[in-house]
Amino acid sequence: MKISMLFDIMRWEERAILKALQDKNVEVQLYNVKEMNLDLQDPNYDFGDISLQRSTGYYRNLHSTAYVEFTGNRIINDFNSTIVTGNKMFTSLLLSQKGIRIPKTFVSFSNEKFLKSFKEDFNGRAVTKPVTGSWGRMISLLNDYYAAMDVSEYKDYMYPLYQINYTQEYVNDFGRDLRVFIVNDQVIAGIYRYKSGEDWRTNTALGGRAEPLKITGEVEEIAQKVSAALGPGIYGMDILESKDGYFVNEVNGNTEFKNTVPVTGINIPDYIADYLISEARK
Repeated sequence: MKISMLFDIMRWEERAILKALQDKNVEVQLYNVKEMNLDLQDPNYDFGDISLQRSTGYYRNLHSTAYVEFTGNRIINDFNSTIVTGNKMFTSLLLSQKGIRIPKTFVSFSNEKFLKSFKEDFNGRAVTKPVTGSWGRMISLLNDYYAAMDVSEYKDYMYPLYQINYTQEYVNDFGRDLRVFIVNDQVIAGIYRYKSGEDWRTNTALGGRAEPLKITGEVEEIAQKVSAALGPGIYGMDILESKDGYFVNEVNGNTEFKNTVPVTGINIPDYIADYLISEARK
């Protein structure tokens, strides 16, 4: 059996998955996508029985995933789910279509429509995000119209992708959110994420505090609906908690879990290794 792993940064997660596979006597071929040169006519890489995609850069991730899949190989996560989870608008559209609750969300393509929506749809308080990106980067909590004006003006001078105004209601009834980990349709772990210091964001990459989450039947049901909508794979699902219930905020197709393993005591890399092995045998 041979499993390949594609990556662009060898983080704690990739090293932990590699060790879990090697401990199970699996041959692992590592490919740093930044060093690959893909022949589109005569495939020039051996991806083994199955590949695991772990590239952090969305476009490197997406295009190298396309190469693996379109050259007749299998990869986790697959091309379609990578497209969707790499774009917040696409994710929200799919979840909403499948009847999964999401926060109030509007997307506009001009400053005028964005500011009008900010006033009328969100009553002058909302969160704006780039449709692609992670680790809480370039996400803004806008508390008044003048802040919205400033942010929208800055976007005019940025790459066109950032001029897509993805805007959501701010849900923070309990000062925390939930991160739930799914491997092959199975909910394996979860944490609460609390903001740190003065930062309103809860991302653990920004110093947010993690506490173990007991997976309830309701949370498990939501997670399984999300997994069914996207297809089998490895996902980190972010859930917002309000007095009116839960809302699925985002789904990460290349999720980190460095801070989750010690908090929960759950060996996520081992679950991932077992999933890859079971798929490689098919």
